[in-house]
Amino acid sequence: MTQARTVSELVGAGEAILSGGSTGVVLSTRLRLARNLAGHSFPGWANPAEKAAMLEEISGAILPLPELDGATFLRMGDLSDNDRLILVESHLISRELMNAREGSGAIIRMADGVSIMVNEEDHLRIQIVGGGLDLNRLYEKIDALDTALESKLDYAFSKELGYLTACPTNLGTALRASAMLHLPGLVLMGYMEQVIRAMNELGMVVRGHLGEGSEATGSFFQFSNQQTLGENEESILRRLGNALAEVIKQEEIARLRLLEEKGDKFLDKIGRARGILQNARLLTSEEAMDLLSLTRLAVDMNLLPSSWRGRVDALLVAVQPAHLQLGRGTEMSPAQRDAVRAKIVREEFAEMPALTHIDGEGRAG
Repeated sequence: MTQARTVSELVGAGEAILSGGSTGVVLSTRLRLARNLAGHSFPGWANPAEKAAMLEEISGAILPLPELDGATFLRMGDLSDNDRLILVESHLISRELMNAREGSGAIIRMADGVSIMVNEEDHLRIQIVGGGLDLNRLYEKIDALDTALESKLDYAFSKELGYLTACPTNLGTALRASAMLHLPGLVLMGYMEQVIRAMNELGMVVRGHLGEGSEATGSFFQFSNQQTLGENEESILRRLGNALAEVIKQEEIARLRLLEEKGDKFLDKIGRARGILQNARLLTSEEAMDLLSLTRLAVDMNLLPSSWRGRVDALLVAVQPAHLQLGRGTEMSPAQRDAVRAKIVREEFAEMPALTHIDGEGRAG
């Protein structure tokens, strides 16, 4: 275990993990387990001294585990506002933990995409993330880690209710499984509201790219299970996997219909996005996300070389507010960030190749 590693070094390792498995529609998969310790007040009821003691007790018990070898222990109260926001933008911690400050922390082992949040809503939020769609493999890893943690910690558990959690919606397995999907076809064809309603009826939740309470900028959506009580882990993963497979199928159909039914308008939108990215002097983060989303779609539809997907995925993170300030080593006003963001994007897209020709039947050639 080390605490000397900087947040920027952690973020770089995390981005490498995610970009390595990213596919056309699916960017990443995330699994999260909520756990609490028996005989202790939940974080929302604990006073500052109790939370501080819990942080030390938990970290001291689990950091020596071989499963956390090389992990970094971060106390939220020791981090700058920008460092905490960087961890949120990198999907390593939640916005709730970002605002928790004293008595809260995170143990991050980016060698395998593991992040353990301490004293967020629950004593422990154990998370693992990986590129692409990989529910079963990630569950095997997080289940093994959970078992190792339980050998050192006394979890609060009920035979009737399962793992006890601060929020009743997390009772039972306390497993939240999710995937980040890029769905511009469904958005541009006007089908996304129907998809969200259908997913809600299946017991799934659809959120923006930064999770609960965030906007779905750039057509990036996070899909996750809603039910954790009365259903085992295998069933949760199977139901979510089946639902995601259907969404992916519908997105692929929508992309074909874009060319068939809105070919000129669609290609015009892609071309305009390319022009703005190459020439803009000011770009908000929301506008940059939308334009980069269209560029990513162009790659997926063979309008641009496949090698550009990785560059676009890296920029989707690099243009976020905290990452911009990290890159410049100083805090900036929103207007300054807009100018720096535009400059970074202009330089990256200066040598973008021309879009591949599309024939009258919507085929790239």
